Amino acid sequence: MKRTAAIILSLVALVVACQKDDITVVSDTTSGNTSGNDDNGADTTTNVTTDFDRTVTIVFSTSGSATVTGAEGNVSATVSGNDVTIRNAGDEKVLYVLSGTTTDGFLKIYSGRKQGIQLNSVSITNTRGAAINVQGLESTPAKGKRVDLILSGSSSLADGATYSLSPSSEDEKATLFSEGQIVFSGSGALTVTATGKAGVTSDDWVQFLGGTTVNVTSTAGHGVRGKDYILVSGGTIGVNVSAGGKKGFSSDSLVRFDGGETTIKVTGSTVVTTTDGVTDTSSTAGIKADQLFEMNAGTLTITNSGTGGKGISGDGNGYFRGGTVNVTVTGNNFGSSSGGGGGHGPWGGGSSSDNSVGAKGIKFDGDIVISGGVITVTASKHEGIESKGTLTVSGGEVYSQSSDDAINSASDMTISGGYVCAYSTGNDGLDANGNLYLQGGVVYAIGSSSPEMAIDANTEGGKKLYVQGGTIIAIGGLENGSQLTQSCYRSSSWTRNTWYSITVGNTTYAFKTPASGGSGLIVSGSEQPTVKSGVSTEGGTSRLNGMLLDGATVSGGNSVSLSSYSGGGGWGW
Repeated sequence: MKRTAAIILSLVALVVACQKDDITVVSDTTSGNTSGNDDNGADTTTNVTTDFDRTVTIVFSTSGSATVTGAEGNVSATVSGNDVTIRNAGDEKVLYVLSGTTTDGFLKIYSGRKQGIQLNSVSITNTRGAAINVQGLESTPAKGKRVDLILSGSSSLADGATYSLSPSSEDEKATLFSEGQIVFSGSGALTVTATGKAGVTSDDWVQFLGGTTVNVTSTAGHGVRGKDYILVSGGTIGVNVSAGGKKGFSSDSLVRFDGGETTIKVTGSTVVTTTDGVTDTSSTAGIKADQLFEMNAGTLTITNSGTGGKGISGDGNGYFRGGTVNVTVTGNNFGSSSGGGGGHGPWGGGSSSDNSVGAKGIKFDGDIVISGGVITVTASKHEGIESKGTLTVSGGEVYSQSSDDAINSASDMTISGGYVCAYSTGNDGLDANGNLYLQGGVVYAIGSSSPEMAIDANTEGGKKLYVQGGTIIAIGGLENGSQLTQSCYRSSSWTRNTWYSITVGNTTYAFKTPASGGSGLIVSGSEQPTVKSGVSTEGGTSRLNGMLLDGATVSGGNSVSLSSYSGGGGWGW
């Protein structure tokens, strides 16, 4: 009864957290346990310290049958060649230690208990399905039960192109599959190869702890899928997915990074399917989080060359609080969606049809909130960063370069701190389809030639650009009808590929002009700035993908003449 109540309370807490757009993952590092609750919660320690009740040793063989030691009583083993099936009908927490090599075998576990699987330099290839498959029992499902996957030495798992072993009543969704939670720990390395389905899948959640190295290659399904969430607490993770419409990381709920070094490469194309007259279009993504994405720490690098592909995509909100994010999207748009041009007003650039898919760097259907970290995005055919809700920047560094709007929001956009560079080679730099508030920080916006501009709000829809604070550098003009609480100044010309300096009070920044951009240079600060062109720089902190130097020693250069500016520029001064 207590256990049932605990599960109900956990589910209620998760629902409430989801509604608040802030899913909290419980952590507990108490010695002897991996979490505060026997079957729930996530651990942020490097090694799992669970006390297992029994150890079962499984040694696979290339010349004979696998051998199993320690399976007795309620823990039984069935062995056929190198096909090993374990059934734990009792209450024991069992640690299964795997070693040896098989090119045609598997481990299948039926258990409704928490358990551990130690991969001790083992190599398992199953030509008929999953290499490791963890199922529940009829009376005790595996959902909500942990599998501590402990890596020791270098191990490998591979599936077959077709899955022909499991009965239709059972799931078998990946090379490494569990109906319960999967937690990677230890100090070893694991290579997962998927040619039939996904690489790693949990019907619950997946967590990576520090010390592990996990590399996943999938030509058929997602790289890593955690239905409830994926949490990277540490370790080194590499994912390479070439399947059409699939994702590097996929979750129906949360994807969160609290550390580690994660590299995701995606090359698959967009897939169109029609069922009962309804057409569905599915594009690839480095990360797809249906409810919530959080970047708190660690390094995340994503490249996507697939048609219509995304770097990071979410149906809900995206929060960037720390760490380093690098996203590069080079694929073409799919269908009639076109990047660049026609970007004024509420349409935000480009045309589209029901089945068109834009190749975008970071895109969320909810809000985007950036308060820390370093984000660098390059999208060659469509928007760099796009929010279908509001977009807020209060800290950190954001650099976005694209052929369409560099940074776009469907509603209001607010920048109150941090460093932001929005560089578009074919449309607007900053483009809000609601109001756009510049209140603080350092903003460097570059728009293309007329009628596009550096900073654009939805004037056509009755909205405005409000310049209220911050240090602002804009190449290409500001939206007509802007409300300038803080005065702006302009120079009618600028020189390409040249280092400039801007000084506001006692603070000087050096910035490099682009190879192309719109007419005019606009600047603003807490007091009237002074600007020089052709300066020399020494030292300082490089920011915004090298476009800005903070704290550098600046010398030489020629003074730039500035005049008062009230807005406009996309259609002339």
